[in-house]
Amino acid sequence: MRWNQVDQQAHVEVLVVGISGNQPVEERIRSLYPDRLDEWVRRGDISTKQGELRLLPTLTGTVERVLFVGLGKAEGLTTDSLRRLLGKAAQFLKARKLAKVTVDATTFPNQPVELIAEAFGLATYDVKHYKTSTHATYELDLTIWSDAGEQDVVRGAALAEATNLARRLVTMPGNLLTAPALADEARFIAERYGHELQILEKEEMEALGMGALLAVNQGSTIPPKLIVLEYKGAGDEAPIAVVGKGVTFDTGGYSIKPKDGIVGMKGDMGGAAAVLGLFEALGQLKPNVNVLGVIPATDNMISGDAFKPDDVITSMAGKTIEILNTDAEGRLVLADAVTYAKEYKPKMIIDLATLTGGVLVALGTEITGALTNDAALYERFEAVTQETNEMIWQMPYVDQFIKQVRRSDVADLNNSPGRMGHMIFGGAFVGEFVGDTPWLHLDIAGTSEQKAASELGPKGATGVMVRSLYRFVEQEK
Repeated sequence: MRWNQVDQQAHVEVLVVGISGNQPVEERIRSLYPDRLDEWVRRGDISTKQGELRLLPTLTGTVERVLFVGLGKAEGLTTDSLRRLLGKAAQFLKARKLAKVTVDATTFPNQPVELIAEAFGLATYDVKHYKTSTHATYELDLTIWSDAGEQDVVRGAALAEATNLARRLVTMPGNLLTAPALADEARFIAERYGHELQILEKEEMEALGMGALLAVNQGSTIPPKLIVLEYKGAGDEAPIAVVGKGVTFDTGGYSIKPKDGIVGMKGDMGGAAAVLGLFEALGQLKPNVNVLGVIPATDNMISGDAFKPDDVITSMAGKTIEILNTDAEGRLVLADAVTYAKEYKPKMIIDLATLTGGVLVALGTEITGALTNDAALYERFEAVTQETNEMIWQMPYVDQFIKQVRRSDVADLNNSPGRMGHMIFGGAFVGEFVGDTPWLHLDIAGTSEQKAASELGPKGATGVMVRSLYRFVEQEK
């Protein structure tokens, strides 16, 4: 997406305007249709009903066409409703291959410049594919008319681009996006924006005693990577640590997934993708905050060397773990990654993972499950997700669940107490490695991908939590 702000007298191929049932049409728009616009609105030829779209040629040479976006009653329009209306308009224009688009922000409530740039960027995203047939690429050229400054446009466009980066990574097949390839993606971002980057190799993990991450990698021929990114925008302040599960393909190991369940497991690195999307946004927008990103990257494969149920492994924290389910691998890689993140003495830790099928059973595909040891941290993050409409719901993190994670005859912890409540068990296991650090766990297994298209993009990867993470860390400065 290209964007710009230009003189409102310039030639316009298609102008997008909002039209409300209880607000007069601006004279500037009325002048494009001398003596006719009010009559067309009264007759319903141009509908003010929320979500209705009408594309009409004009009677002047300055603006070729106008897309009228029905807003309904302007005072009843929520931020997310407006975001989706703008996305619907963007997709309408994309379907007609109208790429040079101007939006008159002054015709929408409160001139939502950032929201316009964000919605158009999200809605027109194309899924990368590997077909040999060629097709025309849609590249949006967006202009926004507004009294607002350029900063709002930059912010909205950057958050859309960062989210789309995460979408692209989740969509990539596991034979192409391996752990080393994921590390390369982090390197591209770090070099582009000057982030500090470390990539720990297998030998370094062995020296640090990362037995949980290394156990998951045992069955693979592809070496693991621990990717560590640092954004420093606030001097010597303690960072916010964001840890993302980076399992690039998950067979389930010896607790193998069924035939249908194994398809789609290339997306088991949605947490890692969100972390990289966050660092893309940090690089573009440069807030005054310090952020540490940690991504444990590996696949979970089956071989003669793979770890097995009944194995006992030792984590970097020194805690021993009885393996009851090799398909409960995400919490293992997060355990060592969280322990490593604590070496930086962060002021809080947020971990994200496509961790459990249980979160889908509990909350469906629209809401992310959350656990926390800090109610105030949860409340601040939840407030941000209401702005982005990336909804979260707090699950109970109580002694009854924690005791079951600690139940083992042979080790300090077990990695899978059972199916009942296992979304909570997965998060509670990670919590065993957090200690007293304020912590928020986000299980995005249900929200990382969608089975149907929406006004804000095609079916598939959503890039969930990139926008929420950025807004959250920005406000924590």
